[in-house]
Amino acid sequence: MTGDPHHLLPSAEPVMLIDPHGNAVDASGYAAPDGPALLRAFAALVTARRLNDQAYALVRQGRLAVYPSSHGQEACQVAAAQVLADGDWLFPTYRDTIAAVGRGVDPVEALSLLKGDWHCGYDPYEHNVAPHATPLATQLPHAVGVAHAARLRGEPTVVLALCGDGGTSEGDFHEALNFAAVLRAPVVFFVQNNEYAISVPLARQTAAPSLAHKGIGYGVPGERVDGNDAAALLTVLGAAVERARAGGGPQLIEAHTYRMQAHTNADDATRYRRDDEVAAWVERDPITRLEAHLRERGLLDDAQLADITAQAEHVATHLRDGLNRDVEPDPAMLFDHVYASPTPQLTEQAALVADELDREGALR
Repeated sequence: MTGDPHHLLPSAEPVMLIDPHGNAVDASGYAAPDGPALLRAFAALVTARRLNDQAYALVRQGRLAVYPSSHGQEACQVAAAQVLADGDWLFPTYRDTIAAVGRGVDPVEALSLLKGDWHCGYDPYEHNVAPHATPLATQLPHAVGVAHAARLRGEPTVVLALCGDGGTSEGDFHEALNFAAVLRAPVVFFVQNNEYAISVPLARQTAAPSLAHKGIGYGVPGERVDGNDAAALLTVLGAAVERARAGGGPQLIEAHTYRMQAHTNADDATRYRRDDEVAAWVERDPITRLEAHLRERGLLDDAQLADITAQAEHVATHLRDGLNRDVEPDPAMLFDHVYASPTPQLTEQAALVADELDREGALR
């Protein structure tokens, strides 16, 4: 147990290094990333926004079954991918496609799950990205287990585990924090607080001063950061990752951001929030904010922006072409990769499906 509980307290206000107008802001104890890191983050943000928009269009065209957009909170996803080393692990939620793509996952493979073609369209071990978790917070204990195993093996691995504000109300969240703290696992819990758990506002989720304060009861230090400020995210998340790598144990980071679009294409957000509320967050858009800052510092010009935009369009074209290809599903593959060695129950279920398919074929 800690002898000084004060180090567990997050900052009174979210850390900000670039204000909504693109101006640099002094934040005690935090220095802004260098120019190349910010420019790399900006290019990733432009691509992320284009992928979000393309995915939404593919839903309307019937090429995706569902898409939980991260439009407006892309800076969280970009920073999550950028602060990790090659050997680190990312544990994403269903809304974190951009973070997975940032770690090198092909966007077509990343969205295979949401198209309904496969359990998980990519190999988690190729890029150290766990499968997208649709159930809330179930990936967090798994993330702690991976971090603890790496520590036992003496590896410098850090695990970054993502969840939303609604996920902090789940038992798995609290169990994972306690598990990580007791074992001093090198894991960073990154909560993207986008103000709503589907239609449930944050005020109905918690009475805590902030979600970052939830770590105090478990001995996990917390920090708050402006989730639309890419510079602050890179700095705060990067520092948390390196503290965990150095043996400092788990960290809890809360990013204050906003979900600009509906929860998914199946949601009608106008039923629970006002247009003027959404409009107020448009002024805090992470892309225009970072662009203004980079232009002010002379790090971005029109030619560079055109190149970045063209590259983003190339990625969107790849996604569109990939998801427009029809895949003939094989029902027998439902039983592949469930267990390393199939259980008797799984073998029985596979036989039942195979028999059903044979009888259907005979009737045609």
